[in-house]
Amino acid sequence: MPERLFVCTPSKLAAYADCPRRYRYSYVDRPAPPKGPPWAHNSLGASVHTALRAWFARPVEQRRPEAAAALLKTTWVRDGYRDEEQERAAYRQALQWLEAYLDQLDPTVEPLGVERVVAAKTSVLAFNGRADRIDARTGPDGPEAVIVDYKTGRAGLTSDDARGSQALALYAYAAQRVFRRPCRRVELHHLPTGTVSSFEHSSESLDRQVTRAEATARDITGAERAVADGADPDEAFPASPGTLCGWCDYRRVCPASDGYPEQQQWAAVERLLTAPPQPRTPQE
Repeated sequence: MPERLFVCTPSKLAAYADCPRRYRYSYVDRPAPPKGPPWAHNSLGASVHTALRAWFARPVEQRRPEAAAALLKTTWVRDGYRDEEQERAAYRQALQWLEAYLDQLDPTVEPLGVERVVAAKTSVLAFNGRADRIDARTGPDGPEAVIVDYKTGRAGLTSDDARGSQALALYAYAAQRVFRRPCRRVELHHLPTGTVSSFEHSSESLDRQVTRAEATARDITGAERAVADGADPDEAFPASPGTLCGWCDYRRVCPASDGYPEQQQWAAVERLLTAPPQPRTPQE
């Protein structure tokens, strides 16, 4: 019988790459261990992403930067903040990011997809993922698709971050098949600084990322089989202790996280709010 394809998303692959033990807690153990409290930075990012999706859902004549306040208020997620004061400061900051970003967008341009699910199969895996935005642009050889990913976290993103992102590469690989047009360019849009970090993939570099994903899928499948055959789950899915332990949803049930300080659920947002102002750079 042929091998079953490994069904995956970018977050599923990333969970194993970061820490096989975290992958096990998330996708293998049933019932899954309890997670820690929600993270404020996740709430902030989700709020901004949803507001941008709602902006593109509006009629063209209503796509104005001043609509950002109403959109953000409607989509705002309140979980994880230290207190009401921090939440309000985060809201004001997010609104500034949104207004500045929307001011640079052409409201008449319709993307190929917003929060669009794309999927593709190989001989090893069945991939699906939800891209923040897929733009229709004209390249040197005619119509093409471009993957756009919104970022609200750390500054200092470069073309290396865009080049190394397996998620963006898999989106591009799948988008080519869904839209039947080339998709080589991937972009990270960092709202806090208004910068765009991009990379132009080749067929070879996309294939390398797909091969990496397939290798991860084989590792996961092998570990799951080992557990099914009676292996110790902790050995089949070893922990990768490090600084990420402080941000892990499962640190309270994972002994390997001992020795790494637990991060407060609102700490990343506090850093964003207290960081020195970053110069805004016109987008490409």
